[in-house]
Amino acid sequence: MESLRPSERIRMKLVDSVRAVFNDVEGGQQPVAISDEALFERDSPIRMVHADVVGMMIGGIRSLLIQMLHPHALQGVLDHSDFRNDMHGRLRRTARFIAQTTFANRDEAEAAIARVNRIHARVTGTLPDGSPYAANDPRTLAWVHVAEATSFLEAYLRYVRPAMPFAEQDEYFRQFALIARKLGADPVPETKNEAEKLLREMRSDLRYSPEAKEVARLVLSQRTKGAPRGVQATLGTAAVDILPPYARQMLGLERPGLGVLPARAASWGMGKTLRWAFRQ
Repeated sequence: MESLRPSERIRMKLVDSVRAVFNDVEGGQQPVAISDEALFERDSPIRMVHADVVGMMIGGIRSLLIQMLHPHALQGVLDHSDFRNDMHGRLRRTARFIAQTTFANRDEAEAAIARVNRIHARVTGTLPDGSPYAANDPRTLAWVHVAEATSFLEAYLRYVRPAMPFAEQDEYFRQFALIARKLGADPVPETKNEAEKLLREMRSDLRYSPEAKEVARLVLSQRTKGAPRGVQATLGTAAVDILPPYARQMLGLERPGLGVLPARAASWGMGKTLRWAFRQ
């Protein structure tokens, strides 16, 4: 390290800092190894979208906010997750699953999917109205998936590659569909138009609730361990900015006014810096 140029030392420190956010370094957890024997080829749309750290963090926040509008997904989190005390841990585990299924050797990806399926099989319960819910319900999984896929892509288009060709956007959904089906989701969109149509069709499944608003507040107010102060607020503002209007209304969130401009600029800057650090 001492013999490296100053710019290279800075780059490596940035890389180490980001890896510490997404991996339990203190527990000995190593970053997911990128493999040429993954489920998806290098430089394919899903790997390009999921490789951008800032885009994925903004999209991940947006996705979680939208997912919590589905009463079954929300109740599963309330009943079977320690998110109030370990929001960072939950987000870290989700990020690692995305990394494993996108970049790791296919055996590791399949093992991660099987592990999630086993967890989902145990996540069952009853809604406040007395009706049952299960995390492995295909329609609930479809909502979770489409919220993720559209959120990750929306953030990528806004903050990384606005001119991404429509054919590549459709290919992104076709690739992500492979993971969704392995998790038991149904229906699963394979194009951007199909995803937008499914979002419209499933709007009737969504519900306003004080609990969803509480989760939104916690997501937007929590500080990511290891990240510089202010980063979470910036990313949260950027995520709320690209939320669908109905989601903001149901969660009691205001669309950021002029205050979004510094958040957009900071997000662009962070994204550019991290792409340089990881040499993407």
